[in-house]
Amino acid sequence: MREIKVSEITGAIRDMCIEANLRLSGDMKEALLAAENEETSENGKHILRKLQENLDIACADEIPICQDTGMAVVFLEAGQDVHFAGGPLEDAVNEGVRLGYTEGFLRKSVVDDPLLRKNTGDNTPAVIHERIVEGDRVKITLAPKGFGSENMSRIFMLKPAEGIEGVKNAILTAVKDAGPNACPPMVVGVGIGGDFEKAAILAKEALTRKADDASELPHIRALEEELKGLINQTGIGPGGLGGRITCLAVKINTYPTHIAGLPVAVNICCHVNRHITREL
Repeated sequence: MREIKVSEITGAIRDMCIEANLRLSGDMKEALLAAENEETSENGKHILRKLQENLDIACADEIPICQDTGMAVVFLEAGQDVHFAGGPLEDAVNEGVRLGYTEGFLRKSVVDDPLLRKNTGDNTPAVIHERIVEGDRVKITLAPKGFGSENMSRIFMLKPAEGIEGVKNAILTAVKDAGPNACPPMVVGVGIGGDFEKAAILAKEALTRKADDASELPHIRALEEELKGLINQTGIGPGGLGGRITCLAVKINTYPTHIAGLPVAVNICCHVNRHITREL
């Protein structure tokens, strides 16, 4: 049994909140650069250059890469041989978010009640997804999610008979309806299977995969590539102002489902697609 003090979790989360909001991950930098090289529209190329210029300025000046510093989404994989000491784990995560957003001077965007809408003042609470796994390590993935793209999320409860064509149509419908609102070029996270809420979590977690990470399942890998091509034929383009590159990547996660169901969730993220992972 390995003991980990929850203060270590708090410290890691604090640093991750600041890092993810101030510096784009390496995989997304490469994806944006590749997009500029592949874009055929001069207007599209101009937009992509401006997006990268913004990222460079943010990094140099230590300011957020986007004014919407998001709601903190945390995926926590805890080894079953780990004992957490010093207090409740979820409290430690939220304390890390509080410190990250206050000490990092990041915008606080969370309200304590969805109807009364009083700001909590420190961007807590986070949305936390916990999973128990083998081993004595803790893997933390943080994804600050802005709501320009989050508001474009969709879930489709398809009938099994609609099959793969129904899945493709659902995803393309979500992307076309999102249009410029998701700050393209976008990353499209998709969850297929499970039930209503499982599909949505799958889609959100899919966005934390690296831009060049293809599915291990051959039929899903082929579907990811096909959908990326179809989305890049929509003409939405960088910034929603037209062009070839609307989508930087499509990431699909799957899970077993019921014989009577085919849930499909689509969670779109903007061109920054912030995500960071650390292991303790």
